[in-house]
Amino acid sequence: MNPTKAIRTALLSLSLAAGAFAAPAYAQISLNVNIGPPAPQYEIVPVIAPGYVWAPGYWGWTGERHVWVRGRSIVQRDGFRWAPDRWEQGNNGYFRTAGHWEQERGYKPVKMKMEKMHRDNDDRGEHGNNGNRGHGNNGKHGKGD
Repeated sequence: MNPTKAIRTALLSLSLAAGAFAAPAYAQISLNVNIGPPAPQYEIVPVIAPGYVWAPGYWGWTGERHVWVRGRSIVQRDGFRWAPDRWEQGNNGYFRTAGHWEQERGYKPVKMKMEKMHRDNDDRGEHGNNGNRGHGNNGKHGKGD
């Protein structure tokens, strides 16, 4: 084998091994902050589209100071509720618990029968307007009569 290729292979292997050991340690870092967050900022919650919920804003930590992270709408998960981000005080300072989904106790999904949905559409006509298909002039189509 070519010596240059062997060195490259060895360096690549060492880099991958070092990354594999460093990644789990990095992902499990717990951060305690000695400075408590300011009071929450009040946000006007916009109208949320069906199938979405509001995740309120929270104070994040940049390593030097707290910064406000604005609230946002997120896709609803059936059977779960959003537990917002929060700061708690412990013996070693303040720590943040990230927002997450919590399972709703006693959740039972609602099942709709397709028959009822079809029957409701048939009662109103094909397009929900008694068969006029969007023509508000009883089919005269621009005639002066």
